[in-house]
Amino acid sequence: MNRFEVVRHLARYLSAALIGAAALHAHAAAPAVQDRTVNAAGLQIHTLQAGSGSETPVVLLHGYAETSRMWLPLIPRLAESRVVLAPDLPGAGTSSIPASGFDKKTLAQNIHAMVHALGYRKVKVVGHDIGLMVAYAYAAQYPDEVESVTLMDAFLPGVGDWQKVWLLRDLWHFHFYGETPLKLVQGRERIYFEHFWNDFAADRTRSVPEADRRFYAATYARPGRMAAGFEYFHTFAQDAEDFAAFARTPLPMPVLVLAGEKASGTFLIDQARLVAGNVTGVSMKGSGHWLMEEAPEQTISEVVRFINAPAQTAN
Repeated sequence: MNRFEVVRHLARYLSAALIGAAALHAHAAAPAVQDRTVNAAGLQIHTLQAGSGSETPVVLLHGYAETSRMWLPLIPRLAESRVVLAPDLPGAGTSSIPASGFDKKTLAQNIHAMVHALGYRKVKVVGHDIGLMVAYAYAAQYPDEVESVTLMDAFLPGVGDWQKVWLLRDLWHFHFYGETPLKLVQGRERIYFEHFWNDFAADRTRSVPEADRRFYAATYARPGRMAAGFEYFHTFAQDAEDFAAFARTPLPMPVLVLAGEKASGTFLIDQARLVAGNVTGVSMKGSGHWLMEEAPEQTISEVVRFINAPAQTAN
């Protein structure tokens, strides 16, 4: 090995050592994420919790075909100065499966009860997909307790021309519930979810990672979970009625909308401006529906900036 090769190998070793040390330091400094089960509204709601500090807590609400796990890359970034709560929605993950009440107004009431059970009142709320509907219903019902709302790629039933939403080609799955659909999907949960993970992405090879796909498919395959997931869509007619009524009173707090350029486009941004007066809309270039997976750096940056901004300048 000549002198040049020795220097090159030494430089590579030192670089790797520095990167490794930095990673270990970052890991050691990252707030620990704890699993909790909270009794609220007659349910047991599983939540991931991290962080501490005097800043307003933030609640992260996942969407369909995922669970609170989707927020793991974001939680440490938000938990540096505040409490972060990422619950599994009732019916999803390991939270209780309610006998009824899958409409987003009721789900928001359940999450609100969980927040109060943990001793918090004022919060900032973030939601993706079905979770954004719950986030909106939370803010609409408890406006004095919500400092800001972040809505991430999907739509608001009952608001504006919502029936022309971008995923209208998949309207079939809004009505995919009951005995026969459950029998068709049983044992084939992953095949069913692959449609959403692949076809709602701008590039299926950069969508939900393989390890997460295995986790979500196994989680939803547990008894009662697919039926609960179907109910999130079965209740859209009720959601549309509730949201049309909510929309008569504009949200007073700042609202951030993150929309996949290759998914909802400007549709959700336009809808948000019908229900709130202080809206910042961001189109995530090149991304489909799965923002946390397809555009993680930009998504995390936008959410952290918005959540950490002073209340009076959050927009």
